[in-house]
Amino acid sequence: MHKDSIIDQTINILLSAGFSVSNKCNIRPRSFDIIARKNNLLVLLKILFNIDGLNEETANEMIKIASYLNSSILVIGSKTRNQELEDDVIYMRYNIISINLKTLYDYFIENIPVLVSASPGGLYVSIDGILLKKARINVNMSLGSLASIVGVTRRTISKYEEEGMNASIDIVLALEEALNIELAKPLNLLKIYTTKDITPSFSSLKKDINVLEEIMLKQISSIGFDVKKAHFAPFKAISKDKKFVILTGVSTVNKTTIKKAELMSNISEIAKTESIYLISGYSKIKSVNKTVFIEKKDLEKMREPEELIDLIEKRKNTNKI
Repeated sequence: MHKDSIIDQTINILLSAGFSVSNKCNIRPRSFDIIARKNNLLVLLKILFNIDGLNEETANEMIKIASYLNSSILVIGSKTRNQELEDDVIYMRYNIISINLKTLYDYFIENIPVLVSASPGGLYVSIDGILLKKARINVNMSLGSLASIVGVTRRTISKYEEEGMNASIDIVLALEEALNIELAKPLNLLKIYTTKDITPSFSSLKKDINVLEEIMLKQISSIGFDVKKAHFAPFKAISKDKKFVILTGVSTVNKTTIKKAELMSNISEIAKTESIYLISGYSKIKSVNKTVFIEKKDLEKMREPEELIDLIEKRKNTNKI
């Protein structure tokens, strides 16, 4: 299955599940391929034929973007190494969940919870330790007796109960049969990322510095926005204050700028953010759809976040290209 086919099927599943889905991010470089929203749930999605193609730098950037958008992240793929991804199993890469199309469909369309995760040692299930202990006590069974039936040590059963330690599928099935109860805990596919999840990456700190870009982003910062750079997205940064999140591009006006501004507008509409392009020179264009163009000279006059927001509202959807 080709990547384009996986993207198209992913979009169809999300639309069927009631999501609004952005246009494909066909502009390189890109950290994510689409973004989707359903009510208050926002998800960044990266599509890869082989999920091992996700590198640490791209993963860190997606986490950084997701933390500013209060969103989840999913990687949708087909293979890992030389093996097909298992149905209804999650795979972790750099603190990001990867699944296949069948799992995506089952979870969002059929409402089937995911119970199994893949680790280097095999497939594992998260056990409800409190429920396990309660069920064991209810049938008046000792730790040693249950351990003997299942074929593990007494200490292992204790860890399952007290620490919620993951267990292999065979062990979980044996426990459930012995106690006549379901113990597997559904896994959360839709973790909401925060700034605490961001891991500094040495490689991401080595990027060449564009002096003009640095100056303009620092100006945004100086008026009260927290600015986080993006190296692999269709925007250069995400700027955030107490009330607003702004996708932020920096460039001169050219065909590529217009194309990126259109995509930024579409993404911001799904993500419910603002979108601006900081222009180093003169621009007769004031907005491209919902992406507002702001010249460097206008930015330099601003002292408060409200001044930027007021200008965005004034120019949004006016004098569109």
